[in-house]
Amino acid sequence: MSASAPPTWPYCAHGADPAAGLVGCRGIHVTGHTQCLAHLSVADRDTYLTGLGAGASIDHRGTTFTEPLLNALLNALRDPATAHPCLGTAGFDSATFEGTAGFDSATFEGTAGFDSATFEHDATFGSATFKGGARFQSATFKGGAWFVWATFENGAEFTSATFKEAARFDVTRFKRDTWFVMASFEDGACFGSSTFKGFTMFDNAAFKGDARFERAAFNGEAQFASSNFEGVAGFGSATFKAETWFVAATFMEDAGFDLVTFEGDATFDLATFVETHQFGPLACTGRLGLSGASFGGPVTLAVAARSLECRRTRWSSTAEIRLRYATVDFAHAVFEYPLTIAAEPDPFVLPLGQLAEDVFPRAYDSGVRMVSLRGVDAAHLVLADLDLWDCLFSGTVHLDQLRLEGACTFRTAPPDVHWRHWPPVRFTERRVLAEEHHWRARQPGAVQGWVLGTGRAGPLHLAPVYRALRKTFEDGKHEPGAADFYYGEMEMRRHADDIPRSERGLLTAYWALSGYGLRASRALAWLGTAMLVTIVLLMAFGLAQDTPKQTATGTVPAGGGKVTFEIDKSDPKNPTADRFTSKRFERALNVTLNSVVFRASGQDLTTAGTYIEMTSRVTEPILLGLAALAIRNRVKR
Repeated sequence: MSASAPPTWPYCAHGADPAAGLVGCRGIHVTGHTQCLAHLSVADRDTYLTGLGAGASIDHRGTTFTEPLLNALLNALRDPATAHPCLGTAGFDSATFEGTAGFDSATFEGTAGFDSATFEHDATFGSATFKGGARFQSATFKGGAWFVWATFENGAEFTSATFKEAARFDVTRFKRDTWFVMASFEDGACFGSSTFKGFTMFDNAAFKGDARFERAAFNGEAQFASSNFEGVAGFGSATFKAETWFVAATFMEDAGFDLVTFEGDATFDLATFVETHQFGPLACTGRLGLSGASFGGPVTLAVAARSLECRRTRWSSTAEIRLRYATVDFAHAVFEYPLTIAAEPDPFVLPLGQLAEDVFPRAYDSGVRMVSLRGVDAAHLVLADLDLWDCLFSGTVHLDQLRLEGACTFRTAPPDVHWRHWPPVRFTERRVLAEEHHWRARQPGAVQGWVLGTGRAGPLHLAPVYRALRKTFEDGKHEPGAADFYYGEMEMRRHADDIPRSERGLLTAYWALSGYGLRASRALAWLGTAMLVTIVLLMAFGLAQDTPKQTATGTVPAGGGKVTFEIDKSDPKNPTADRFTSKRFERALNVTLNSVVFRASGQDLTTAGTYIEMTSRVTEPILLGLAALAIRNRVKR
């Protein structure tokens, strides 16, 4: 009996009390009677049941079934050929099953309606076949719900259903769209080896016990948005062939996704992993989204995916992310403890030898590419064996504390001489940030080889980035790498708008003479040029025509005595004859070589030659020192 509003169908009203507002029994009338099946007389009930046969359609909405009454109804619908119940369209909406509801091996030829039904004890639909739609919206399963080996050929709706004890869907086949929106599983739910062939929705589902989906196959889109898994979420070896959503889902214990295969995008954005210690290994041929997700404890992620998005993902404890094939976006991720992102060189293998990435063709590059660290506090971040060609670093905090392990690679400057550009430009190969590529490619008259991209940082922002990464390489005792980033820092300073013109001119001279003390060939070229100019000038103007002769003059006192002589040397004469002779070349070369090592040659020079030698003794040792410094920076470890 009920005090709620009466149903919309003609109902039994047995035990109604209008004065108390009780509508009585809500069971629909049996055809030709004014009572429901539960309140028919024994004779009328037998007559009704005798008139049924296999495949008959029935309507018992709102009826209360005892276990014997339900068994009697199903026996009347049993197919003699199979000995199993066979129902046409079955209406059990708002029905109450007081005992065990045994629909094992039953076949529902039409729509099976169990909306708002209440199962007081176990409900068993093992090996049942639903050929029409199956509706369990707002149904309440107070005992166990058993759908083992059941087949849903035309869709199943469990929207807002409540499972207070174990719900088992082992080896169940869902051939069309399946809906578990707002479903609540209060004990355990087992969907092991189930096949969902259409769109499957578990939005806002609540699994209070373990949820088992091991080896389940989702052939259509699967949605678990805002679902709450209070026990273990077991999806081991499951296959998702279309897009999958776990947006805002909550995993209170382990999220078991080992050997899971996502053949479309898998979205875990805003998901919460409270005590998940291992996520994967899993394979995703599309985008694996963890943006906005949070991990509460120490966790290891093992992922083979084409794309991994961890934008604004939060780690509250230590974490290790081991990846293959992936392009990673780590922008604005938050972590306060050590976190390692590493490329896994070998395929992920479980203890029993199963591979987690068979969906990737062998031709695919298994390397890992980082595309953004913008907004990250890198104080506790370790990158190992990653491709950083396209990584955006501007906006990263504490970048000087970043640790680079293994073979982390960067883009390089376009090498060789670019003759189509005037004046011709030559770039020496060096490690270059992707953002410098993007900036140079946007400049008017940019040479071929600089790559245009999404980075918008200019020299003013990139100089401190290069400076921080230089310290990272220095701390790692990688001096050649540090030298490349020092070169990049100086280049950005030379092109920045915030430095005085005089300082920019000094940097330009430093760059032109020796590549900021890093280009030995450039310094040696300038040294050779300076020496050649010095030799030519000395041969033309600096060397005297002849070696000046010494003369002694003095007066002999009358009557003898001490003689005093004054020895003098005439001024060197400027050359007037052929100045470019082998002998003069040899003398000029001697003067120049001594100037390089900052020594006096002892040659007789004209006044101009003296100044030429002084200039040479200042400039050429500096160029030699710059060349030696550049060589040291390249070979030092």
